Amino acid sequence: QLQLVASGGGLVQPGGSLRLSCAASGFTLGLNHIAWFRAAPGKEREGVSCISSSGSKTNYADSVKGRFTISKDNAKNTVYLQMNNLKHKDTAVYYCTADQKYFGLQVGEYAYWGQGTQVTVSS
Repeated sequence: QLQLVASGGGLVQPGGSLRLSCAASGFTLGLNHIAWFRAAPGKEREGVSCISSSGSKTNYADSVKGRFTISKDNAKNTVYLQMNNLKHKDTAVYYCTADQKYFGLQVGEYAYWGQGTQVTVSS
């Protein structure tokens, strides 16, 4: 069974850091483009960052550029999202997604979705 499991969320103060992990089972992340999306309360899901199957290309939403870094470890079949200098507006449920063909931040284009992990930025 194909599965993506996101973890690493939690409660953090503004300015703090978290690292999210997305572990895959049933398929190989190295053959897929991976993206992180987030859904804040009352808002539509939005793209945060994506990384190509080879890891050679990355893309970020303007709201997180310079603060978030996406990376992947194909040997561990895991993708990471390092989040630094977190702000209140980053509070959301974060999801990881995978697709063999699509690379980008359009929510409707990804075939596989994992369950989310909650990130709360609060003092």
